[in-house]
Amino acid sequence: MRVLITGAAGFLGSHLSDRFLVEGHQVIGMDNLITGNTDNIAHLAGNQNFHFIRYDVTNYIYIEGDVDAVLHFASPASPIDYLMYPIQTLKVGALGTHNALGVAKAKGARFLLASTSEIYGDPLVHPQTEDYAGNVDTIGPRGVYDEAKRFAEAITMAYQRTHGVDTRIVRIFNTYGPRMRLDDGRVVPNFIGQALRHEPLTVYGDGSQTRSFCFVSDLVEGIYRLLMSGYDQPVNIGNPSEMSILEFAHMVNETTHNPAGIVYKEDLRIKGDPQTRRPDITRARQILGWEPGVDLKTGLQRTIDYFEDRM
Repeated sequence: MRVLITGAAGFLGSHLSDRFLVEGHQVIGMDNLITGNTDNIAHLAGNQNFHFIRYDVTNYIYIEGDVDAVLHFASPASPIDYLMYPIQTLKVGALGTHNALGVAKAKGARFLLASTSEIYGDPLVHPQTEDYAGNVDTIGPRGVYDEAKRFAEAITMAYQRTHGVDTRIVRIFNTYGPRMRLDDGRVVPNFIGQALRHEPLTVYGDGSQTRSFCFVSDLVEGIYRLLMSGYDQPVNIGNPSEMSILEFAHMVNETTHNPAGIVYKEDLRIKGDPQTRRPDITRARQILGWEPGVDLKTGLQRTIDYFEDRM
């Protein structure tokens, strides 16, 4: 296949590019580098099957030649990024998705949208199934990301129903691994960075809020299977193994042999930050035959090794 991946220089987009190239496909990578980094795809320089275009997908997208699939992963994805770029986040979710769908429609290509567990907001249902409509604060600071993705899902389904575009929607839960930015504000790089500097890990509140962490290679496998499947409704991809932030902090300190311990601070999390997060992956198991295979200790060590090499 010849595939277009928007956000190709980002954390997930670069790993997806690798996977498609390994499978023998041609990849057109597109990124405006607001939060992406060409270091993530530097190893692909000279690969005849990879072509990178620096471009803002909120503008009209033109691709010469055939395209078999469009994977729309362009968007700031961490709170520190979408709070810094709120309007750009809304635009890439709305205009960017519209333009990417336009390419899929024009080329007769399959379209896959990178959606997010954030469309569930601060959930009142636990774990979260794809049928849950969510609990989102539309005007809160996190709303720029949550609503951008909710709109992206809506317009994706509209193109499916109105224009017959063959669409897929993946709802991505917390993912970690090499190529994350150390300063991206999410808990995994935050804790690892502090631990490698032998600083106490900062836990906000009592650390009882929960997350479930999926290693990036597992996520990419699920996304690849979804694209290749015949299923056109949203699918959660994430690790259903849930733990508290405090438990995770202890695991990071133990793995890095950090003697500095933990410091508790006033809960300054952004309004609307979910208290619990765990995917119900029944649909992924039944339809895709997928579930995560990398345990947290193994994935965490690989991620720590990556950051150690770069600090």
